[in-house]
Amino acid sequence: MDLVTLAFWMFALAAVASAVGVISVKNPVHAALSLVLTFFSVACVWLIAGAEFLGVALILVYVGAVMVLFLFVVMMLDIDVAPLREGYVRYLPVGLLVAVVMLAEILILIGVKVQMATPLAADAAELEGVSNTVWIARALFTTYLLPFEVAAVILTVAVIAAVMLTLRRREGAKHQNPGDQARVRAADRVRMVKMDAVRPEPAPRNDAGDAPAGEAR
Repeated sequence: MDLVTLAFWMFALAAVASAVGVISVKNPVHAALSLVLTFFSVACVWLIAGAEFLGVALILVYVGAVMVLFLFVVMMLDIDVAPLREGYVRYLPVGLLVAVVMLAEILILIGVKVQMATPLAADAAELEGVSNTVWIARALFTTYLLPFEVAAVILTVAVIAAVMLTLRRREGAKHQNPGDQARVRAADRVRMVKMDAVRPEPAPRNDAGDAPAGEAR
């Protein structure tokens, strides 16, 4: 087994192990760190396979945008994050472990790319005489258009499901009904009351000019 194949299996096993950690751990912070390691390990596999564009896009887009979306969904689900904000030091071991594994993968990837003359398989983009980005675009929107659309539908359903989970009734939470707000009339909110202006008469005083009993001068 050469170094390229060994590195491939190492990255693949790291991706599978971290993916299992995403769905098995109970702490959302640990799940987020495991998801970062999963994306990074898969990106390393793609870089070895010669798909540099996919690997860089996975790191830039998914590790950045998807992780923000993950934390946004956690906040939408009304999870009590107050205990999570306390004592971030206890998350340091998991964070350091993820950082060390990512650093080791970077070093292994650099060594593999230096010694590797060709990727694991023949580069389809070079065989067609186009760039990697052009080849991916052609394959994605022609040969694999149906799986691409199915993935888009699945992601849309996931977003709608996350929003529906936030609509459950909870005690102490205020809700708005846009339909009732649109049907409201001015007469339902404002009530005009007509009152006669009456000027109070001053209390009578005695001949000595003293104020009546119970009234201070």
